[in-house]
Amino acid sequence: MSVTWLVSFFTSFCLMEWAAWALHKYVMHGPLWSLHEDHHVIKKNSVYQKNDYFAIFFAVPSFLAILFGNLGFIPWLEAAGYGVMLYGAVYFAVHEVAIHRRWNIFNLKGKYIESLRLAHQHHHQVRSKEGAKNFGMLLPPLIYFTKSKKELKKMRPSKVS
Repeated sequence: MSVTWLVSFFTSFCLMEWAAWALHKYVMHGPLWSLHEDHHVIKKNSVYQKNDYFAIFFAVPSFLAILFGNLGFIPWLEAAGYGVMLYGAVYFAVHEVAIHRRWNIFNLKGKYIESLRLAHQHHHQVRSKEGAKNFGMLLPPLIYFTKSKKELKKMRPSKVS
């Protein structure tokens, strides 16, 4: 593994947080709200949501970058694809397992996870296309880290999935 490969891998992983934030705010809460809405207004009997299609949206460019980077001997492109893939795996673990608990694989705890959960719950307090905040996933606003666990629990919204 070259330095270029590692830099590309970690850079793409890190940039995905901002790409996911922008796509969440301007696309999912914009023209593709019809796919994202069922994530805010959840049907309890449904295992899957239309919102789950966004995983495919991110998987396709990742797969293509890995494929063409490998076939074309373009290591930085392959590495970028793997960085996006890792972000998708981390996103799944954090969003689906740790925050929403849609998959009972493991139970994460701690200040960071509590901060993520609370920021995401505040995002879900808004059940409509407009007015939501906290669009990121892995980097919630600093206010969620500056408060004690007791203060964070007081900020917790009631009955938000």
